[in-house]
Amino acid sequence: MGRVEELEQTAAAASESAGGTAAEALTALDWLTASVDADRTAGLFGRWGLATAIDARTGEDLLAQPLFDALHDRAGLSATWPIGNAGLLQTYGALLAPGGAEGRNREHWLGDGLATGLGLDHGHFIPWEGSGTLLARATEAASVLIASGGEFSWYSLAEGRATRAVLSHEHDGSRALAYAVAPAPGTSPLLIALLPVTQAEPVRRDLDDAASRLRWNAA
Repeated sequence: MGRVEELEQTAAAASESAGGTAAEALTALDWLTASVDADRTAGLFGRWGLATAIDARTGEDLLAQPLFDALHDRAGLSATWPIGNAGLLQTYGALLAPGGAEGRNREHWLGDGLATGLGLDHGHFIPWEGSGTLLARATEAASVLIASGGEFSWYSLAEGRATRAVLSHEHDGSRALAYAVAPAPGTSPLLIALLPVTQAEPVRRDLDDAASRLRWNAA
């Protein structure tokens, strides 16, 4: 059985379970639980802000609640559905999500678009290959992009909280976008999202026209 099939089967089994059963199902993916454990030890979850596990556009769950709970428990994070750690949800949560929008987000990590947009080697984010955890790689890439300013960047206040969005330079027809939001007024932004961008103009127009609202499921 391939790695993707293992993800899908584990996600399906855990999604239909509850509590400890979902946590037990996760242990079938030893590379994933080892990664979450390593990220917890490294304190990487603290570099990320809060996000919702419900799609703001469709109202659909982006991750089954039993998996949401099991992942946060494994990470040593206190969370009340549907608001959780953005880094945990966007990486391991996306890998374990069902089909639809968040299922496609799995391809951010398994495909080449995001890595290409960042000027990185193809397959850079494949979680079971290379060195470092998926979250470690995502955190580093997002932080570097935010710090660089990319080709375009936006600062704004949303609900009194500082936000920052940075769009990378184009690489082989692809770009990447990093987004950060302060958890409270007067605090520094924390990472929320790292995603590939295939059409830059719609993103630029949206950010230019209405920068002062939370985006990408930030909570």
